[in-house]
Amino acid sequence: MNIREEVRRMKQAAPEMAASPVEMRNRALERMAAALREHREDILAANAADLAAAESAGVPQAVRKRLRYDDSKMRDSAAGLRELIQLPDPVGKVLLRRELDKGLVLTKVTVPIGVIGVIFEARPDAMVQVASLCIKSGNCAILKGGKETAGTNRVLFSLIHQAAVEAGLPEAALFQAEAHSEIDELLACDDCVDLVIPRGSGKFVRYIMDHTKIPVMGHSSGICHIYVDREADPDKAVPVILDAKTQYPAACNAVETLLIDRGIAESFLPRIVSQLAAAGVAIHGTEEVEILLRRALESGIGAADRDLIGGALQSYDVMQPEDFSREYNDLDLSIRLVDGVREAVEHINRYGSHHTDSILTENAETASYFQQMVDSAGVYWNCSTRFADGYRYGFGAEVGISTGKLHARGPVGLDGLVTYQYRLTGNGDVVGDYAAGRKEFHHRDLPLA
Repeated sequence: MNIREEVRRMKQAAPEMAASPVEMRNRALERMAAALREHREDILAANAADLAAAESAGVPQAVRKRLRYDDSKMRDSAAGLRELIQLPDPVGKVLLRRELDKGLVLTKVTVPIGVIGVIFEARPDAMVQVASLCIKSGNCAILKGGKETAGTNRVLFSLIHQAAVEAGLPEAALFQAEAHSEIDELLACDDCVDLVIPRGSGKFVRYIMDHTKIPVMGHSSGICHIYVDREADPDKAVPVILDAKTQYPAACNAVETLLIDRGIAESFLPRIVSQLAAAGVAIHGTEEVEILLRRALESGIGAADRDLIGGALQSYDVMQPEDFSREYNDLDLSIRLVDGVREAVEHINRYGSHHTDSILTENAETASYFQQMVDSAGVYWNCSTRFADGYRYGFGAEVGISTGKLHARGPVGLDGLVTYQYRLTGNGDVVGDYAAGRKEFHHRDLPLA
């Protein structure tokens, strides 16, 4: 199959897709939800075969868990589709109406990006999320899922494509790439593809960025931080840190580095390390952190905490400054002590990936400084970094997380899949009249309605 030919067909279909009424796009989403119910057995059988093949190939159990597409995940997919249907149409929003001169009106209107290539990890539910967001936003999409769930993705794409066509959308609006070699073919189509969105490991995303002229929206790593201020509430801080690290450690929004104010380190550090160790988290950090933990062992802490901290120190390795750029995606955590919020901000802006960072404090002024000064897509106060997610933001899922600053930032939902267009309406107007002084601009903003 020639990817370039398919992409050219898609480029020609993009204006028709962009002009499709929202009722038609919502009807496609409704048919997708119905197809999931009607073809449940086919989907589950394909996924069972994928899981069996993954197990035979020695894929780790933690990864196989992400590959599973069962009744629960199918229900979540259907619920996401229903929520997406209820969201307003992102296409055709009037952002500006300005009368440049009498009868000469400029309008700024949201329009789909056009042709988007989305290369995503092996989770089958990503196929449904990505396709549905592209359909709702009026974009044509080339979808490339992971090889580990090729069978499941094939069944899901067939159902999604059929639902879109039956709803009246162009047949060329969606295309599934399956072979790994097709990724490089897709990346070479910079004359037809408007945007590439990669979802996967930092190494994979960096490969995409380095091997195409097509604009890429994504993140190369998820080095998220939590800073525990000296005015933090310890009882509030501990569960937030545990959630951010252990709720789903493989996620890009899981915390990787914990910064603790030296003013509370002697009391808070042993408490949080014992809790993390009890949850199976391996601790890494500076020599200063190790010294404080060994000092805690010599103090009067309880036997249970002593055992947990002692166990953590057995596998403890002292980190060098450059090590703080490390992304674990596992039950590992880096810890460093800092002198206040300014040093915490400096560390985050230097070693972070501009994804999501959080401060734990009861001081509103300190929190405000942190949120203004940390240069990340998501900056939180007294909550887990794991909230950085399109579904949790009410975006109807997401196509990925963007740590860049152009166009879209953070979880990319419908608003991140549209751009805008300037439309000017006149009546035989020419620039020469204004250059010669026969006419003058008066630039008067009009109601958007």
